[in-house]
Amino acid sequence: MSGTLYIVGTPIGNLEDITLRQLRILGEVDFIAAEDTRVTRKLLNHYEINTPTTSYHEHSERIVANKILERIQSGESCAIVTDAGMPCISDPGEPLIKLCYENNIPVTVVPGPSAIISALALSGQHTARFTFEGFLSVTKKQRISHLEQLKDETRTMIFYEAPHKLLKTLEDFAVYFEADRKLSLCREITKIHEQVLRMNVGEAIEYYKMTPPKGEFVLIVEGAEKKKEKEYTIEEAVAMVEERVKNGEKRVEACKAVAAETGFRKQQLYTR
Repeated sequence: MSGTLYIVGTPIGNLEDITLRQLRILGEVDFIAAEDTRVTRKLLNHYEINTPTTSYHEHSERIVANKILERIQSGESCAIVTDAGMPCISDPGEPLIKLCYENNIPVTVVPGPSAIISALALSGQHTARFTFEGFLSVTKKQRISHLEQLKDETRTMIFYEAPHKLLKTLEDFAVYFEADRKLSLCREITKIHEQVLRMNVGEAIEYYKMTPPKGEFVLIVEGAEKKKEKEYTIEEAVAMVEERVKNGEKRVEACKAVAAETGFRKQQLYTR
């Protein structure tokens, strides 16, 4: 009988942000697949957990995942963890999860802190609808394509960024989102030097030109304003119907199409 793969969240900064269930699972499994065994060992040592670890990170070859799979198939249970937060979310884990499902291995989650949700809650931005965009590509073509697609995004957008690339990203935001777009820059979440700066993109650029960025950032960017739909007068709508009829469209069909576009009732247009 096969074992189980546990997706285990870990603290994103403060070691006290761990649950009783996480501690129990990390202590009960046969081994832990860790993004960086040295980082994970610090957490385990802090809570006096002696479970063996094995390395599994984003550059691991398929053979590494297969070896982990074989151990689980033989009956061992495994917890997959990353250095901080939830595995699979801009962190290693996704290929291994898929591999387990393909081989009918039970997979379950042991939830933990998430930098995405924590930063969003902390940001003061709109939280009802949002989109997680992760890290922008360092490849210029892919980066431009990504930002182009987001120019008119009305949902709150969440990005990850490293300190040495922050200023370049903010300058790109100024181009594609404009300098007056509001954002919250969250860094060192749950740590001693936790900081949230709320300003617009232009102000952030000037600030970080003078203040070298430190720590990993979560950027919460205000969505674009919804474009107002054009309001038509009845005269304009009737003229649109007449134009369609001149081009050979049946009057009933023309009224139906223009009604859908302008908001007037089909019968109202037909009567006029």
